[in-house]
Amino acid sequence: MPRTIAVGLDGSPESRAAARWAAREAALRGAVVKLVHVWQPVPEPMAQAPLLGAETQQHWTERIPREAAEGLALSHPGVEVSTEQRGGRPAEVLAEVAEEAELLVLGSRALSGIGGYLVGSVGQAVVARTEVPVVVVRAGEQAVDEHLKDPVGIPSAATAFRPVVLGLDTGSPAGEVLAFAFEEAQRRAARLTVVQGWNLPASYAYTMAGGYDPREDLARAQAGALTEVLLPWRKKYPDVEVDELSRLGSPASHLIDASHDASLVVVGRRVRRTLFGVHIGAVTHAVMHHATAPVAVVAHH
Repeated sequence: MPRTIAVGLDGSPESRAAARWAAREAALRGAVVKLVHVWQPVPEPMAQAPLLGAETQQHWTERIPREAAEGLALSHPGVEVSTEQRGGRPAEVLAEVAEEAELLVLGSRALSGIGGYLVGSVGQAVVARTEVPVVVVRAGEQAVDEHLKDPVGIPSAATAFRPVVLGLDTGSPAGEVLAFAFEEAQRRAARLTVVQGWNLPASYAYTMAGGYDPREDLARAQAGALTEVLLPWRKKYPDVEVDELSRLGSPASHLIDASHDASLVVVGRRVRRTLFGVHIGAVTHAVMHHATAPVAVVAHH
């Protein structure tokens, strides 16, 4: 059975950007792309309306994935593309689709003037409930955005990839997230930038009152912990060049800053269910909404 990258497609610019990203990723992985269009049945009274009859609805639901597949076939002739239509609630259907693939790709709408992006309720629900890696691609994302500029400063898809950025919590490093990030960097022959953000302990004010500033010692300890966690992964992936960034401050802010020069940002999501439902996590939630590069959310236990 071929390796599959599934894409949630609804005809919007962001979902089309997601489809193009998926095709590029499929070329790197030797995978096939499945474009999945989810449609919700129109209530019977509306279906009888002249402009929303069954034939009109069928025409549009068939046209969206067909035209997208034709476009990908022209721009990525070496990538196999298939289409599928499913009826039902989009979040539930896409979560089911994800379980049949090795990667699910969704679109994220731009928020003009705010400097962030909008991951809709469907996208958030899918990320929160699936254990398959989900990549969120912003509207307008292009191949050249993932690459370094050429020697004269012109954007080009023929240059080397920008770094892959990984957000890592050394207190609970997840092997699934580390493996995904190293694999993505290796596929792209790109550098891997591992970002760790940390905050001062609650006892900081008391130590300062005693005349001792622990920040330098804490910085060394945090950097040392990051190096220790990455050591076996460096050995496992000797061809991947790794940069370690351990900084005081918000992990989400550091990752969002690093995303400006990244081809892909990788973050984790711990799989856990509570009385209040599924959980994404504050850092991952912020990065999904505000990173300027595609964001891969990798579930882990």
